[in-house]
Amino acid sequence: MDLRLHQLGKRYPGVAALDAISLDIQSGELVALLGPSGSGKTTLLRVIAGLLHPDVGSVLFGDTDATALSLRERNVGFVFQHYALFRHMTVAENIAFGLRSRRRRDRPDKATIARRVAELLTLIQLPDYGPRYPEQLSGGQKQRVALARALAIDPTVLLLDEPFGALDAKVRVELRRWLRRLHEQTGQTTLFVTHDQEEALELADRVVVMREGRIEQVGTPDAIYRQPASAFVFAFIGRANSLAGQQGDGHFVADGSAVRWPVAGDGAGPARLYVRPHDLALAAPGDGLAARVIAAHRLADRITLELALDGQAQAVELDLAATPGVQVPPVGATVAVTPLRYQVYADNPT
Repeated sequence: MDLRLHQLGKRYPGVAALDAISLDIQSGELVALLGPSGSGKTTLLRVIAGLLHPDVGSVLFGDTDATALSLRERNVGFVFQHYALFRHMTVAENIAFGLRSRRRRDRPDKATIARRVAELLTLIQLPDYGPRYPEQLSGGQKQRVALARALAIDPTVLLLDEPFGALDAKVRVELRRWLRRLHEQTGQTTLFVTHDQEEALELADRVVVMREGRIEQVGTPDAIYRQPASAFVFAFIGRANSLAGQQGDGHFVADGSAVRWPVAGDGAGPARLYVRPHDLALAAPGDGLAARVIAAHRLADRITLELALDGQAQAVELDLAATPGVQVPPVGATVAVTPLRYQVYADNPT
């Protein structure tokens, strides 16, 4: 089912939770809503579900305008962060709940419901867990059951609100990879909210980066990471260093240095150069920015140098591969660094 959002707006006193949100999601896509707290991700999900009504704009499922329809009429599958399973019901009863709650004329018979529950238990790889109760399950198993319950009603779209937020790191990784395989099996149009960049980049077909109720950028995970549309996206996705300086005449010059780096476009004035730690390299003296090593940290096969740069208020990080024989400058050493791949944006305080 295609999902189309047109100029959605939702205001609360003193704040625009959603500000002219327009987005087209194709049938079968798995799309992530990514952004910091307060960016409007969950509000948008709830508007799509029918749990909140927008002040303006429309929500369309295919060619059907669902803006005025209730949650029941929209037939969406909704999965919450904290599972929301009924503790007094078995796993099978939880999965069947949405089907058994339908109006009598729309309710499948008991045999059909039982077959559907069995199919879903097999799909979530818990075929023998039907008689168990939620308290007998692990966190990851509870979330699988919550997903099965959402899928049982054959939803128009599947909406997931921080579905792995209550799980520990190892289980999160396992479950999100399982969810990607499940999505490939079902082809269900899915929209999920997360503040975890790694989760969004690994799982989604496309990522929607949100900020202060607006969409900052929409694109594939690779495009979002490698071609950020703004300084905010660059800084929010992954690790990033920022150098203050000036741009003009097709070049960027960092404060405290005379070294010039080419930039695209004809912008002029205060600017910032953004570079990821693995794209910052040690250079010969005089060929880069002068810096002093203030700390070195080792994590698995990576060594991260923390550097204080001449003319820069903020320290930067540079990653080195921790391979045999690698030369790591000692703390206090003076080095030079140069960005290999970078982007420059006008320095707008807002």
